[in-house]
Amino acid sequence: MLHIAPAALIDHYLGICRLLAGQLDFRSAIRSVAAEVAHIIPHDHLDVCVLLEDGNYHSAYETGIETAWGEFAGAPVVNSPIRSLLWGEVDFMLADDAMTDPRFHFEGAFKRPIFEQSLRSRLHVPMKVQGTIIAALSCSSQTAGVYTMEDVERARIIADLLTPYFFALRAAEQAQRSAIVEAEARAREEGLRLGALKLTEALEQERQRIGMDLHDQTLADLTRLARRIDRLARSSEVAPEALEPVSRSLQHCMQDLRQIIEQAKPSVLQLFGLAQAIEHHLDRSTRDTGSAIEWGLSDETHGALDLLEPTVIVALFRIAQEAINNAVRHAAPLAIKVRLEADHERLAIEIADDGTGHARTRKRIGGGIDNMQTRARLISARFTIAPGSKDRGTVVRVVLPLAPPAGVPNL
Repeated sequence: MLHIAPAALIDHYLGICRLLAGQLDFRSAIRSVAAEVAHIIPHDHLDVCVLLEDGNYHSAYETGIETAWGEFAGAPVVNSPIRSLLWGEVDFMLADDAMTDPRFHFEGAFKRPIFEQSLRSRLHVPMKVQGTIIAALSCSSQTAGVYTMEDVERARIIADLLTPYFFALRAAEQAQRSAIVEAEARAREEGLRLGALKLTEALEQERQRIGMDLHDQTLADLTRLARRIDRLARSSEVAPEALEPVSRSLQHCMQDLRQIIEQAKPSVLQLFGLAQAIEHHLDRSTRDTGSAIEWGLSDETHGALDLLEPTVIVALFRIAQEAINNAVRHAAPLAIKVRLEADHERLAIEIADDGTGHARTRKRIGGGIDNMQTRARLISARFTIAPGSKDRGTVVRVVLPLAPPAGVPNL
């Protein structure tokens, strides 16, 4: 305990109030008053531990020695060495040597900074608003046996001076966070509404396309076949060579129908997964062109694809399918390469071709690009289309954020 004249003590208390004025965040507030607090209570480490709105988590704002306590935003109160104070079970905590004091060493306690920084003497008092604890003021010294009950009383006065400012800062931060959440929710709701409208339009266009394909191609072929068979039925004799074109036409019709059905329902995707479905589509699309298109697929997702929701998998497949179709139909590429990669934060699919058309030209294709963008937006993925290397060809890229693993830091 420092021996300070009462007049000097009051000057330091007033100094704390003056220094707090104009501080707009927790960290700058605690750092601004650290020197004045040191004139009243000596310390090597000073922090204010602020409870979050639900009371189950807290964040520490520190000055002096930097510790791991200040690194976690939203650490569980249940793991705090001073949880009994934050829960209101005790009115203060005073320790001559926290390295041996059993109150700081319960199972699961995040006590590592005490040993790493040799924080022996520790003093903690609550910060209350209308009887409710909103934070705690903590002073620590690397020297054992520094603090007394008189220091506890001085810490209470300092806590009373800090509390209105920290309560206001906490309220402002919560209001700002609520405003951001509300704005994001509104934007997401509006985006989903517009996305749903666009998807409905896209699905209607797809339905019309399938109808036109069936009408213009398959139905026309079947009509011609029906007339040919009708003519053959009226003839007295049917030569084998007359049936050969009919058989060939029927096979073509069945192939066309299979292709339309496969595009409507990706059975390979359901049976074998996203990577193999894209690989299958690549192989079939390039083979059907009759041109020698080199293709390849690399999967560097390390099993992340297996964790995706089925609707997300279908959306990613449709985007890749459309990108491959665009390349084959409009770019006359020599090669198409697909790369799937993932880390703990995001999953990416990249479709690159070396065709004659590049992204700016191919955007004029219209509906296909819009469909890909809409599908990406509805699964909260980022969609980009850009020229390839040396401004040749096109690179389509979809990046899907992945949810962080469940659990909290081991405090």
